[in-house]
Amino acid sequence: MPSFTSFLSNNLMSLMFCNTSLVGPLARVRTLASTHTLRRRNFHLFTRTNTLRRSFCSHSAAVTVHSTTTFTNGNPEYGRLLPCPSHHGPPRIEHLVVEDGGTVLEYICKVLDLPPLFVADLIHFGAVYYALVCPKPPPTATPEEIEVYKEYTDPSVLSKRVSIKGKTVREAQKTFRITSVDEFVETGTYLRVHVHPKRFPRCYEIDWRSRIISVTESYVVLDKPAGTSVGGTTDNIEESCATFATRALGLTDPLMTTHQIDNCTEGCVVLARTKDYCSVFHGKIREKKVKKLYLALIAAPVPIGVITHYMRPINIAPRLVSEEFTKRWYLCQLEVLECKRVPWPTAEVVHRYSIEDCGWPSQEFAYECKISLLTGRTHQIRAQLAACGAPIVGDAMYMPAASAEILRPGLNPLGTCRKQYASENDKEVAIEDWIACHGKEPRIAIGLQACQISWDDGEHFYEARTPWWRMEIA
Repeated sequence: MPSFTSFLSNNLMSLMFCNTSLVGPLARVRTLASTHTLRRRNFHLFTRTNTLRRSFCSHSAAVTVHSTTTFTNGNPEYGRLLPCPSHHGPPRIEHLVVEDGGTVLEYICKVLDLPPLFVADLIHFGAVYYALVCPKPPPTATPEEIEVYKEYTDPSVLSKRVSIKGKTVREAQKTFRITSVDEFVETGTYLRVHVHPKRFPRCYEIDWRSRIISVTESYVVLDKPAGTSVGGTTDNIEESCATFATRALGLTDPLMTTHQIDNCTEGCVVLARTKDYCSVFHGKIREKKVKKLYLALIAAPVPIGVITHYMRPINIAPRLVSEEFTKRWYLCQLEVLECKRVPWPTAEVVHRYSIEDCGWPSQEFAYECKISLLTGRTHQIRAQLAACGAPIVGDAMYMPAASAEILRPGLNPLGTCRKQYASENDKEVAIEDWIACHGKEPRIAIGLQACQISWDDGEHFYEARTPWWRMEIA
């Protein structure tokens, strides 16, 4: 296996490109890179960013962390993952197969050349996973990666491992989150390390106690701030509404999520205090006993009544919807209860709440709609309203596509003005072009609020506070 030194020299320009964009104005960023020969099986598979693709930045052996100019024993002082940094590192996931058993902290520090405190924080964030047997590599795997997989899943090797006796290979390949720095990982164990977890700096700016709407013996209702995750992400369960609300209330047992709303959406969220009530509330959702109302600030008017679309069953954003019934696509329905014209948010409000200007052609008036969500699909309200030519203000993902459709009617191959295509292949190409018209997920907030939630025929009824676009600037 080539040394990291040669690997670094061959990719120096790529590293320079990755790192120059990361330097924050208030903190010096230092790149810690190993310069010794790699002594591990580094089982790189793939990283999903906006699309599935290989990216050098995603797999580089360099890691950027906050540091000061203070040095201890010749090494830069390490600034931890907390508090939240002012920048995000490039996407990076490391896939490893353990060659020498030991504690997970020591092993990751050794093979990835990372500081112990940094790895301890990753484990605390829930950013490290293990499986007793490494998963089968994807079609994009290199010959070396495939060889590593074959070596460690050979029946003669697996038969000697006591830990997987009684388990099928599929069962042994199931991944679990590591929760302790002292957890022992034996030879052959697969590790997935999310070196740069997705961060939520808004968590540290919020007065969480003021966002609590109600506290009962069974649940807590939270007015979720935009720019936060309800229950955390795959690589970050620390910076979540559930965690910070638990601390704000001084609860001993952590609150549990019962349902989700998008990170960029604010409003009512129910957090369970017990596992039993978590199951009870999930049952109420399945039985359609939970009613949710939303306020949406949109760029154009929509008619009162039920809007129906069908959503493509692919779990990747942007979510595509069509008015035309398509077999196996998900039914999406919402009801617009009212729609009134309001002033477009002022520059002061937009700046204060970090609303992105997505280039909508007319920004004199907006429209505030009250919406009853009849089905619950990811991005449903955002995708449906954008498909109607009325995207949500600040929605950096769907508004650019809606703007493009106005300029070039028929650009959306699933829209009302869709073209006829000579073949399915031509249509797929058009769909890929349409996806490219969409932007990125909003950084913080959009004009969408879960304004009311109720269940058991209104016996439990809660409302969020005034939405951001109606807030007065002091």
